Amino acid sequence: MKSRFFFVLLVIALSGLSACSQSPNCFREDVFCAGVVTNTAGIRDHGLNQNTWEGLEQARDEGLADRVAFIESVDARDYAKNIDVFAQSGYDVIVTIGPALDNETLRASDLYPDSVFIGMDQPQKETRPNLLVVTFPEDQMGFWAGALAARITETGTVGAVCETSSIDAMWRYCEGFRKGAVYTDEDVNALVVYRSDESSEKLFVDSEWGHASAMDLIRRGADVIFAAGGGTGQGALIAAAEAGVTAIGAEQDQAQVLTEAQPAVITSVYRRADLEVRKWMRLIGEGNAVETESIGTFGYAAYREVKIPIPNSIKTEMDQLLAGLGTGALETGVPLHAP
Repeated sequence: MKSRFFFVLLVIALSGLSACSQSPNCFREDVFCAGVVTNTAGIRDHGLNQNTWEGLEQARDEGLADRVAFIESVDARDYAKNIDVFAQSGYDVIVTIGPALDNETLRASDLYPDSVFIGMDQPQKETRPNLLVVTFPEDQMGFWAGALAARITETGTVGAVCETSSIDAMWRYCEGFRKGAVYTDEDVNALVVYRSDESSEKLFVDSEWGHASAMDLIRRGADVIFAAGGGTGQGALIAAAEAGVTAIGAEQDQAQVLTEAQPAVITSVYRRADLEVRKWMRLIGEGNAVETESIGTFGYAAYREVKIPIPNSIKTEMDQLLAGLGTGALETGVPLHAP
């Protein structure tokens, strides 16, 4: 394995794993290779996997690298094996996607000290000298969604459906939503519900609960529904479409992912992993990458006019709010951990 300073991260593009055995040779001193191991959502998930890959492709186009490749994980039991394939093929950098891969990434960073690992949206309780942890500001994402909901509601009541509050990221999403709605209009009634069933088998896949919870919020007057939490949140988006109200998605471009929700989803907030990847590429190329933790930024999918056109004044206001959150001029007031 090549011996290089930890943060020498150069990336190139390849369209699949099969090229691991093709030239250029990743074991060569003058060749830098980076591999992406996705979670089970796949590389074309209209979310974090796809956005990360696109960032690496952009970095390649900027002349920073020699090769990148990805492996799509079909089953969670394959995570460790997929990481091993890249590490044992001489890859300098291995990017793993999502919190579900946290243990496997930590294990691999110990097993392969000459490779650099990037855990995307992967908070870790432990640190390693060859592990870069990237997280994202869920509270800001929820805050932005809440502000938009408050601006477009006609009933004065908006609602958020989230996975269990015992997961800090989910709690920050929806408490951010509550804060953003009230920040924009103190008279708005912001209703927030969390899944109380702690069954791990239903975690992020309880679409029935999400659907029923959204319907309850709609009966209580909510005409804008924000939903976060994988399949659980998607159930709420489908309910919004069935009820003829507006919805705001999270984590992916839900209008692209979820056909049933297209009549409702006006936009979705998502993690800008592409910007994070490109930022680190520049810093590393300049020799200025000195930290092992980073908080990324977020963006939103193009607006869709599902009911009425969004006035340009609101679009401008939302972009200004996004900028304020990004620079720190505007703070959400949401703690890192649920009480």
